[in-house]
Amino acid sequence: MSSLLDAPPRPSSPGLSDGSAQEFSFSAADFERVRQLIYQRAGISLHEGKRAMVYSRLSRRLRETNHTSFHAYLEWLERSSGAAGEQEWQEFINSLTTNLTAFFREEHHFHAMAEMLRSHTSGPLRVWCCAASTGEEPYSIAMVLTEALGASHQAKLLASDIDTKVLAQAQRGVYPADSRGLSPERLKRHFLRGTASNAGFIRAKPELSRCIEFRPFNLMSTQWSSLGEPFDMVFCRNVMIYFDPPTQRKVLERIHQVMKPGGMLFVGHSENFTESRDLFALQGKTIYRRA
Repeated sequence: MSSLLDAPPRPSSPGLSDGSAQEFSFSAADFERVRQLIYQRAGISLHEGKRAMVYSRLSRRLRETNHTSFHAYLEWLERSSGAAGEQEWQEFINSLTTNLTAFFREEHHFHAMAEMLRSHTSGPLRVWCCAASTGEEPYSIAMVLTEALGASHQAKLLASDIDTKVLAQAQRGVYPADSRGLSPERLKRHFLRGTASNAGFIRAKPELSRCIEFRPFNLMSTQWSSLGEPFDMVFCRNVMIYFDPPTQRKVLERIHQVMKPGGMLFVGHSENFTESRDLFALQGKTIYRRA
């Protein structure tokens, strides 16, 4: 990638022989600049306690692009343009996003979803998982859709994420066979077991993944109309915790706009939107109805 963006050659530099010195120069001004850039691009609000994390994750980009200081890398990043520039901006975002997920995480949501599906009678469903990560969440949703509506259901599930690397992993649908959250019954019904060199892994069956469309999407985008028809359900779980209150409000307003009246919003266990009662009304434990 560095050749595409005409990065300067990387001069030799001393290693970290005793672990007491940083490999790259990383000043307070550099950290503040990273904070501003990721906020502008992805809405993510980084507090001071994230400085070590930022250094660790972005150091990989400095090595890949042959830079010896954060100042030089950030100067180069902001000057970059064209397709190669957008590719590096995506790498920058990928480096700073956090991906923590599991099958049927916060399981009460899936029980509630199943109950809602059994009483749904108003045509084909559209569901959006807007932080798909490595795919465990959208596949969990797809399993519930199949179990509640039958294998021939016509529901559609959009699975998006800002991080293109984890989204590619999600699209492959391959996981360790001992992945947390999967019962033996669901393993047998919804997954294929690997053999030979693939032993110890499972892959989502085609009939499970057929209803899922994987697509990169940045919640800071202005292209929300590209999402298509309104959604009956939206899973936006453990995403808002990375946004400041004004950004949370802006994203909630946009989610409200792309949902059907009465649609259901599922959020993370530590997220509370009672200050946005004009948009969403609490219906259960971290479940909101579109007002």
